[in-house]
Amino acid sequence: MKLVFTLFFVGLLNVTINAQEFKFEKELINYGKIAQGSDGTRVFEFTNVGEEPITITRVSSSCGCTIPKKPEQPIMPGEKGKIEVSYDTKRLGGFSKTITIFSNAKTERKKIKIKGYISKEILPEKEKSMLSDS
Repeated sequence: MKLVFTLFFVGLLNVTINAQEFKFEKELINYGKIAQGSDGTRVFEFTNVGEEPITITRVSSSCGCTIPKKPEQPIMPGEKGKIEVSYDTKRLGGFSKTITIFSNAKTERKKIKIKGYISKEILPEKEKSMLSDS
């Protein structure tokens, strides 16, 4: 029984040590307050910090207003990858969306987020009047 437990533990340790893993520069992108209809594309960058290539099989978002795009090729150890996310900025108001990444990494499902506020218009700086000095 001890031999079986030992072999199981060593096998599990080996899988854990050699597992693929990625590290994101940011796991949350805050758009801040942006104007309606402005560019809603942002990029999440990550590095494969594991020993094996990472293959992202699928990315999904919490609603149809957010469209994520995954890398088509595996990300080799030490290399960087990108996940591009486009949010529909025609929708007014605050938003907070989750993007789920499915891969062969140690954590098979990884969640990243975007948030922000879409305003009907961003008010330009108040113009100076010709009648005042300020």
